[in-house]
Amino acid sequence: MKTLAECLVLIVDDTETNVDILVEALGEEYGVAVAMDGDTALEFTAAQHPDIVLLDIMMPGMDGYEVCRRLKADPATAAIPVIFLTAMGEVEHKIKGFELGAADYVTKPFEVREIKARVRTHLSLLLAQMELARQREALEAAVRERSRSLAQVQEVILDAMACLAEFRNPDAGGHLQRMRRYVLLLARHLQTHPRFAATLTDAYIEALHAGAALHDLGAAGIPDTILLKPGTLTVEEFEVMKRHAVMGREAIRCASRRLGSNAVLDLAQEIAASHQERWDGSGYPQGLKAETIPVCGRIVAVADVYDALVSRRPHRPPNTHADAVGIILNGRGVLFDPDVVDAFAALQEAFRHIALQGAEGAEDQDGREALAVPHERKE
Repeated sequence: MKTLAECLVLIVDDTETNVDILVEALGEEYGVAVAMDGDTALEFTAAQHPDIVLLDIMMPGMDGYEVCRRLKADPATAAIPVIFLTAMGEVEHKIKGFELGAADYVTKPFEVREIKARVRTHLSLLLAQMELARQREALEAAVRERSRSLAQVQEVILDAMACLAEFRNPDAGGHLQRMRRYVLLLARHLQTHPRFAATLTDAYIEALHAGAALHDLGAAGIPDTILLKPGTLTVEEFEVMKRHAVMGREAIRCASRRLGSNAVLDLAQEIAASHQERWDGSGYPQGLKAETIPVCGRIVAVADVYDALVSRRPHRPPNTHADAVGIILNGRGVLFDPDVVDAFAALQEAFRHIALQGAEGAEDQDGREALAVPHERKE
């Protein structure tokens, strides 16, 4: 931390007698520099950045008011305190000086003890402000580092939570990463759409990309006899399966209480609870309809259904990409948000490429492309 003895005082006065008095009064406690005119003062200040300026007002050429104005107009010197020195004691002159940014005013003839006291006061205040700024910067750096560490821990925990549901199904490999990529494609494509621009900010998309991996977290609470059943679910079994949306939301809410609420967890709750809702109100768990379905749920719904269709399931082989696209397009305005489906249609080749990167199948007997992408049980 800088000390008072290390401070530099610039004296600006065209009268040698005044300069001698000030140098003698301040030279034992501080470093002292002298400028006999305004131009020299500005040049010195720009180069050396003194800690305080004692500035005479009445000088030939550039007066003290103009020097002060220029100092305060320059961001590099604006914070340097200026104490005006003048024989003019009228209130109007003092007010003008303060309006220009002066920190204080000393009237000639000088009282040495007053000069020393005022300089010490302003320098002490300056050093205190500098120390506060240093401490603030150190604290902000510590907070940034702690936030970064916490974010890393939260990311690991969220990934572990997301993998929990995926591990329940041995055929589920890669689904979460594909979902993130599908969702990111759709969100970026829709970001400039008038209906979505206000919602799909960069921060929202970042949270959506991360939170999409938790969409099926609730599947971890579904019995294996239902989750991995090779045949069609009964009505009763499907009712149990439908609970995964609420179970996922509650699991994320519980994690949020422990980890602390953040944008990813908040959005992940919405995703888990709404990705099975359908545009016409036929979905679950709440039967939400059209615009009442959160944007995140509408986007994840299309991505999730596509990946489910082109993936191997316990009860069926994967659909072809073309068949999956046709099913989703047929659901436009019925099961899915029309604009999200339009975005999907525009991006279908990118979807196909992502799915193929994890594909295990090849050409079927009819010569149609089969995407054998492992995936957990969905209806």
